[in-house]
Amino acid sequence: MNGPAQDIAHLVRSGRRSALAVLEAALSRVRERDARYNCFTAVTEGRARQEAAAIDARRARGEPLPPLAGVPYAVKNLFDIADEVTLAGGKVNASNPPARRDARLVERMREAGAVLVGALNMDEHAYGFTTENSHYGACRNPHDPSRIAGGSSGGSAAAVAGGLVPLALGSDTNGSIRVPASLCGVFGLKPTYGRLSRAGSFPFVGSLDHLGPFAASAADLAAAYDALQGPDPDDVACAQRAAEPVLPALDEGPRRLRVAVLGGYFSEWAGPQARRAVEIAASALGAVASVELRGAAQARAAAFVITAAEGGALHRRRLVTHYDYYEPLSRDRLVAGSLVPAAWTQHAQRIRHRVYREALALFEDYDVLIAPATPVPATPIGADWLELAGKRMPARASMGILTQPVSCIGLPVCTAPIWPGTGQDGHLPLGVQLIGAPWREADCLRAALALEQAGVARTLPL
Repeated sequence: MNGPAQDIAHLVRSGRRSALAVLEAALSRVRERDARYNCFTAVTEGRARQEAAAIDARRARGEPLPPLAGVPYAVKNLFDIADEVTLAGGKVNASNPPARRDARLVERMREAGAVLVGALNMDEHAYGFTTENSHYGACRNPHDPSRIAGGSSGGSAAAVAGGLVPLALGSDTNGSIRVPASLCGVFGLKPTYGRLSRAGSFPFVGSLDHLGPFAASAADLAAAYDALQGPDPDDVACAQRAAEPVLPALDEGPRRLRVAVLGGYFSEWAGPQARRAVEIAASALGAVASVELRGAAQARAAAFVITAAEGGALHRRRLVTHYDYYEPLSRDRLVAGSLVPAAWTQHAQRIRHRVYREALALFEDYDVLIAPATPVPATPIGADWLELAGKRMPARASMGILTQPVSCIGLPVCTAPIWPGTGQDGHLPLGVQLIGAPWREADCLRAALALEQAGVARTLPL
């Protein structure tokens, strides 16, 4: 049970291919394809060659190599990369001094032997679901470059989908890993809130921010996740939890999981392709029961309030002095958020806790809950509206309608790419959320692996 990243690492460890040769092939793909996709905002070519050469030198000395030896990867440009400016998608950050050290998760990827190729496009300050960045250009969906890649980690998902790198890192506050994974047809993992360190990443909403990986297979996703785990005193939310590797458990095969479909809200706000994707996944996993998270709509409303208030507070001062530098698609929302009364956020946090307890009750009977990740497949770049549940909805905000309730309560989710193949968007993927109980990322990944082994979930090569 391997994926592209693990195959690369195996070849490098065995000496059948050098890390430098792997890197040169990746850089060639970036040069050939990225003008079409616009995933990268920086290519760290010099650093990458040093990291690859270090791996080859270790092998030449007969040293054992780490699990991701020689595997190229890239990160959303809100991760600190030593000696690079951390843009977080914003023009307003371009004059900041370069980062003095790598983000914690970049450090862990380097320790695992992975080779950093560059930084990736995103919605400014992670406030968006489409990666239509006004400063650095829209990131385009590799399966149809006239469509969005999703966001805010659009560059991360598109770089994996387009075959530029086998692994990428992104962030998810309200759906920013799951939405682009769904629209680009790759695997993505939003871990439990507090599972992975956020130290050295540009924040958006401290109460909701998660970091996680993208990959072209469930096994590669698990391998990347294992490399990233571990407590970190520099992130108070990640200070205690010990690492719990999941890849060995996947190698043993997926145990029998108790799976149900999340209906109600998650069916009401799903288009026909999204409902079909859930049917395909449910059939493959033997899920016949349907359950409801009755507080889902309230959880989404709470996420909006918390996002607005914390995001607005973070940017308030620079909005006053540098308003024109900010992304037109998000700056007015940040201004409005800075005016949200404290009582609203307190009430939103109470709702969040209540819905969390409601979700825990569902996991007394089930291990994994299935829901669509996005209501529709990727929309055309520049689209302002979409039709959903008989209503005309704002296209950009509505892409997160099914992910926000879940991230608000901090549950782990693996997005698995399904190809519903219906309607005029039949050439496009649409992912499902495989939602687990807190700290049960292993169950989410087991379900994703089962779908992959059944031929239901897959990343199509380009």
